[in-house]
Amino acid sequence: MRINTIKPAAGSKRKPLRVGRGASAGQGKTCGRGVKGQRARKGGYHKVGFEGGQMPLQRRLPKVGFRSAMKATRAEVRLDELAKVSAAVIDLAALKAANIVPVFTEVAKVVLSGEIKKAVTLKGVGATKGAKAAIEAAGGRIEA
Repeated sequence: MRINTIKPAAGSKRKPLRVGRGASAGQGKTCGRGVKGQRARKGGYHKVGFEGGQMPLQRRLPKVGFRSAMKATRAEVRLDELAKVSAAVIDLAALKAANIVPVFTEVAKVVLSGEIKKAVTLKGVGATKGAKAAIEAAGGRIEA
């Protein structure tokens, strides 16, 4: 098969309707537009969603959803990701340097996901109750 030989399946493409070619063609004179009115005019139609002055559906429905601006500055760190950091004391700068959190992160928190075997020291990084227990069980500690 070559790209220059590809064709649509037989009968899948219909030829466009030729309007205004006489009464016997079925779409003569008014070309299927009826008589007078906005829809009969050339270029006479309305914008999408216009309901003749009635309040449109997209404005009748309530607004939904919310995107927090704070989300961009917060990050979660899994326990197994802490093992990838080579620094002696793991702080926010060390997490950014190891590409574990995005560079715009202002607050990071360690969550209990995965497992940790090496002893690590956290400084200035939050941790959940379960994550604290796992870090201390591995011989690490958490500094404020």
